[in-house]
Amino acid sequence: MQKDIEIPKVEDVYISVVKEKNPTYNTEDWNAYIINDKMVPIETIIIVSTGYNAQKITPTFRKTLEVLPAKSFAKIELMIEDLFALNNEFKVTFFQDNKLYDKTFLFKQNTISEKSLRPIPLMSTKGVLAT
Repeated sequence: MQKDIEIPKVEDVYISVVKEKNPTYNTEDWNAYIINDKMVPIETIIIVSTGYNAQKITPTFRKTLEVLPAKSFAKIELMIEDLFALNNEFKVTFFQDNKLYDKTFLFKQNTISEKSLRPIPLMSTKGVLAT
């Protein structure tokens, strides 16, 4: 029966980590974002994230969004730099046009850094995109 379930390929949805100024605390913070670069909204978004390596695993973080409009983005979570030494995995599930989509995004350990910053789709900033 599982072979009969079709889960379409996720395209034009990204997870990024960007470094940005926090005006409240006057600090430079790293934040994870979900980006919807589609021409249509995505709905009932569930994001489950965790960090891990051979010796450690972080607690699981869960976030839900009802709707992410077309060509928009939303902050998921603040990321402390200690996490960058771990693999950081974001499992994203959502609906688009009444179809279920699912993808696991991964930031491999030590890939989030100042030297890895690149332009991010839809955001007027630089960051790191997950694979």
